Amino acid sequence: MARGKKSRYLNRELSWLAFNERVLAQALDESVPVLERVRFLAITSSNLDEFFMVRVGGLRMLQARAPTKRDASGLNPEEQLALIHARAGAMAILQNRCWSDLLEPRLAAAGIRRLLPAQLSVEQCSYVAHLFEQEIYPVLSPIGVRRGRPGPLLTNQVLHFAVRLKTPAAGPRPRQRFAMLPIARNLSRLVTLPSESGYCFILLEDVVGMHIDRFFPGESIAECLTFRITRNADLAVREDFAEDLLADMAAVLLARKRSRCVRLEIAGKPTKALLRFMQRAAKAASDTLYVVPGPLDLAGLMPLAQTPGADPLRYEPWPPQRQPEFGHNRSMFDVISEQDRLVSLPYDPFDPVVRLLEEAAEDPGVVAIKQVLYRTSQDSRIVAALARAATNGKHVTAIVELKARFDEARNIERARALEDAGVQVLYGVKGLKTHAKICLIVRREPGGLRRYMHFGTGNYNETTARLYSDVGYMTCDEDLGRDASAFLNSVTGYSQPQRYTKLAAAPLGLRDRFLELIRAEINWKKQGRAASIMAKVNALVDPGIIDALYEASAAGVEMQLNVRGICCLRPGVRGLSPSISVVSIVDRFLEHARMFVFQNGGKPRVFISSADWMPRNLDRRIELLVPIEEPRARTRVIETMRTYFKDNTNAWRLGRDGEYRRVHPHGRQRRVRAQQVLYEQARALSRRPKKRPPTMFEPHRAPARPAGPG
Repeated sequence: MARGKKSRYLNRELSWLAFNERVLAQALDESVPVLERVRFLAITSSNLDEFFMVRVGGLRMLQARAPTKRDASGLNPEEQLALIHARAGAMAILQNRCWSDLLEPRLAAAGIRRLLPAQLSVEQCSYVAHLFEQEIYPVLSPIGVRRGRPGPLLTNQVLHFAVRLKTPAAGPRPRQRFAMLPIARNLSRLVTLPSESGYCFILLEDVVGMHIDRFFPGESIAECLTFRITRNADLAVREDFAEDLLADMAAVLLARKRSRCVRLEIAGKPTKALLRFMQRAAKAASDTLYVVPGPLDLAGLMPLAQTPGADPLRYEPWPPQRQPEFGHNRSMFDVISEQDRLVSLPYDPFDPVVRLLEEAAEDPGVVAIKQVLYRTSQDSRIVAALARAATNGKHVTAIVELKARFDEARNIERARALEDAGVQVLYGVKGLKTHAKICLIVRREPGGLRRYMHFGTGNYNETTARLYSDVGYMTCDEDLGRDASAFLNSVTGYSQPQRYTKLAAAPLGLRDRFLELIRAEINWKKQGRAASIMAKVNALVDPGIIDALYEASAAGVEMQLNVRGICCLRPGVRGLSPSISVVSIVDRFLEHARMFVFQNGGKPRVFISSADWMPRNLDRRIELLVPIEEPRARTRVIETMRTYFKDNTNAWRLGRDGEYRRVHPHGRQRRVRAQQVLYEQARALSRRPKKRPPTMFEPHRAPARPAGPG
């Protein structure tokens, strides 16, 4: 760890774990409504699952290929894995304590009780026994495992029972006998119980455990407990050899089912014999083992957060606030023609974006639609609109990114459905992920063809648009229109990327554009002019960008960075980063927007982007940086950024030592919660009267007199 502490950079993996600890802190926070705390706890468990599948899986492969290779912080794979094992193990223990010691008692006091088998009434025992016989027993299948024989393939992220059967007394050397029982994913994890007071439930594994002997008639059970494995999911298509990306991506999904175990979780303390059995069955090394005192897969508690009739135990509703200019009776084309529009999610509704696509599908003037789809919702109105537009004779092109991790299967399904509707579907660019958020609509109007665009920081996903903090920009600016056409044509046409008038795009040009903007602030500072940077990203990892920020700090440029998750920059270090501060906001909405404000000598330049400051975004993905030039939209972005840096309720400040500390109000300082302020601002904007056209006086004129004689 000494290497990491002396480095100019913080370790990426430990920084991510620190982010998940900040999410877990919300579950531990007594001021957060109890069902929201359950939701945060479930999120931390889901986050940790993905971290092991992707980051730890990748480190395991790196350890096998290049064991001495060090990351930017100076740690090799073995050192990183050891630090991860210790920190993730402590987090798993804290997660379980949060559930058993804090949340369960709070829920019980509010009338939501989890019952253990020993706590069931006679009526509830009878109900559970009947449910087991009718709904559970017919579905599950035990698997006996013989010594020396290959065991069954253990399914990733599925709860299993490990069972040790009692050995017969007869025989000189009785052998241990074992079995496994996978718990089917399509069974509800939370089993509702009959109760006359409040809502009672029991976990599915407790129901199965009560009746485990039914699966082994004539046998005696010596020991049983639940376990769960996590497999490496850091597998990708070798696109240089892929002739059919659709088929090869399906093969990767299949390969993930058989990949190496990177984590073995066990609930309770097994005997040495049962532990050895589970490790052999999972092919799990000892440094992948995590023993926890409570239930596994706390992500399975997420449905509990949606308990009906429990609104007082959740956040007060913050419905999106419709802005007057987006009235239902107005065409979206008229709205955008009148003025560029900024949509701030989830404070504003996502509906204007959906309406734009749905109007385009039916508008006889629309001749073409081109759009990038990275992650979409289950029943996407946007996907339906694209299919309908193609059916109506529009020329529709969709770039469906099949390589969007863990959405591959859904995107394969989406791609096939769009193709069946007549949409021209492309699967991105070989060797790169297409991560840009852009929609281009070409419409024939009296003055000729006109381009309407939406650029965003988030996905075209109606579900996450209500949960993620993102920004979208709707415009028909001619220069941006030409740039958008050139950009999309380069993506779909296997052509060389063009030079753009206003846009900047990765992997060619975006890194240089960011560096140019940072260096421009250095020059402004040297000239004695206004120079500062405000940036909001999800992750700051790229050494080149970090070095440029260090250089700007040495020149005296003030920088405020809002980095939600991973941050490898060390802020506030004398001689390195004295003028850089880093905060992270963790609140009810997931902070997802990427926004940048460069002071530019007193004439601020404002941008939104699909890209984080990570090597993958700048070098291995297709991304966009979009200038916000309309004055009202630009001002709203700047004010939003300033609001984040005033937060003293849900903000965490990163110290030079790499540790995050929660920000609290000082003395009589007013409490500021950024997301609440932004919601109140959206409410104020929604009550603003719709701008009317200027009043014009038109005099009555006397009718023309007929010409007289002569």
